[in-house]
Amino acid sequence: MTRLDSPIDAQRLDDEWLEADGAGGFASGTVGTARTRRYHALLLTAAQPPTNRVALVNGIEAWLEDGERKTALTMQRYAPDLLYPDTSERIASFDTSPWPTWRYRLEGGAELTAEVFVAKASRETVLRWRLDVSSGTGDAVLKVRPLISGRDYHGLHHENAAFDFNARIDGEHVRWQPYRDLPAIVAHANGGYAHAPDWYRNFCYTRERERGLDCIEDLATPGVFTFDLRKADAVMLLRAQSSPGAPDASFDSRESAMSRAQRLAGFEEVRRASPGSRLQHSASAYVVARGDGRTIVAGYPWFTDWGRDTFIAMRGLLLANGRYEEAGTILLEWAAAVSEGMLPNRFPDAGGEPEYNSVDASLWFVVAVHDYFAAANVPRGARHALQSAVDAILEGYARGTRYGIAADPRDALLRAGVPGVQLTWMDAKAGDWVVTPRIGKPVEIQALWINALRIAAAWDTRWRELEARASASFAGRFVDPSTGALFDVVDVDHVEGTADRSIRPNQIFAAGGLPFALLEGDAARPVVAQVEANLLTPMGLRTLAPSDRAYRGQYRGGVLERDGAYHQGTVWPWLLGPFVDAWLHVNGDHAAQRALARERFVVPLLAHLDRAGLDHVSEVADGDAPHPPGGAPFQAWSLGELLRVLKRLGDAG
Repeated sequence: MTRLDSPIDAQRLDDEWLEADGAGGFASGTVGTARTRRYHALLLTAAQPPTNRVALVNGIEAWLEDGERKTALTMQRYAPDLLYPDTSERIASFDTSPWPTWRYRLEGGAELTAEVFVAKASRETVLRWRLDVSSGTGDAVLKVRPLISGRDYHGLHHENAAFDFNARIDGEHVRWQPYRDLPAIVAHANGGYAHAPDWYRNFCYTRERERGLDCIEDLATPGVFTFDLRKADAVMLLRAQSSPGAPDASFDSRESAMSRAQRLAGFEEVRRASPGSRLQHSASAYVVARGDGRTIVAGYPWFTDWGRDTFIAMRGLLLANGRYEEAGTILLEWAAAVSEGMLPNRFPDAGGEPEYNSVDASLWFVVAVHDYFAAANVPRGARHALQSAVDAILEGYARGTRYGIAADPRDALLRAGVPGVQLTWMDAKAGDWVVTPRIGKPVEIQALWINALRIAAAWDTRWRELEARASASFAGRFVDPSTGALFDVVDVDHVEGTADRSIRPNQIFAAGGLPFALLEGDAARPVVAQVEANLLTPMGLRTLAPSDRAYRGQYRGGVLERDGAYHQGTVWPWLLGPFVDAWLHVNGDHAAQRALARERFVVPLLAHLDRAGLDHVSEVADGDAPHPPGGAPFQAWSLGELLRVLKRLGDAG
């Protein structure tokens, strides 16, 4: 739970909240209510969960009227940089529990409470306003103008003649269909509606401008809702409708807006009040529908489900949370996608063939299977299917598959890579420029490969010899004699005997950051020491040491600048999980050291839950102090690894 009390610092007005709908759609915005991203919306739905997302209702313009006096409740930012109206002084408090809730202090001493929540069962966004005049008098008439687009969530909307303003009114229901090929919008409200079409132009999204992207948008507003707050609370429910007669068992057109909102709120309060920590509730945002099954969204607002992210994130989001059935369902669905030993790293948003372009996604799948087997009572059929998928992965990698991925017959280590393709998790690419190609034998790939062989050898002894050869080769080839730490890549660009001495966090996976450590005792200690001295920050691990000439300490600017810094110094919070594992591996995994690790490494990251993406963990942060967060404000593996390591430290989070 994040709670902010007045006066709210101006920077906190841009902190973001998220309400996910369980199907890839979401509502999101800022504490100050002014939208700063093209992705901020009250009704953003996934037409084919969790993909094909479309923004339908981007926001609202809301104000109170009392005779001639108007009191604004929402802020907008217009180009070039005009914030109007500025309502920040009226916000008395903001709270994320049980859902985003604002309390406004009005003239005359009255207070108004505004709330937003998403009902996952029906994928509706519910807006509620309540006027408390017990301590004074206040404006009583609430006016609300929906601000509508109807566009791909990555795009922007501009005034055009094709937009259909027509409204179909049926009692408390108002229906608009701005464009024929997109879902209709249904508003269910207990206030009157007056049709008054208009365009609001030149909204400016500052986060997009900071990212070097187009940032100006026009939105349509078809009419105004009016509510008398002295008679009743105001409620408005927003939902997408694929067709006028589309069946929806959760939706009863005869139910009043007020009773429906109360029923949904009651259900959501019960669900959110169920046993579980603040982080466990946040974790549920990422577990969403895909067809008839489940998947994990890599992050909000712009990611869908990615293979590598799914298998890393599920260790904390699901397995550390005891959500074994969902983890098993997801693993079984992915198991069916093995092709030539590889699992896809991404399913395209618009359909089409999955993208098999990752060397480590398949190996992370094996690690996730191991953790699932260790934590859950797995049915025999599911266990057999997952073991078969693991064997298929290792068989494909052992004999060779796409992009030069193969076990090298000379040393049994896994080589990978061809020019122009990024295969490891350090996968930034701008045009034809692969920023960190890491062709050859990357260190974390060997750690994952050897772990996968050891895991599979538990049920199939044929992998033991290959694992023993690879382990011996690793010990002889990856230790840098000048430091005792590990090279980042050997046989660089497939040139035998070469080595990349860049100080990166990838070596931590060999020193205890995975289920099976490749280094023990004094051999692992220099690795952890080097990472701690050069890469550790309060937000996670840097991706490159500041002493390196290629280091980029700030993650900002346009696409080229950000991609150039993405893995060249930028901090990644998810790496804190394997770092704590490795630190305990070399310093002792007992109560005193676990308490010390929590205080030194985890507590600083916990403070971040009250900034940026509230109650969540950001994708990245600057390598340079004070390490401001960047990238996606809600990232699955960042939160998942925090949850996983908290459980290891004996803390539910």
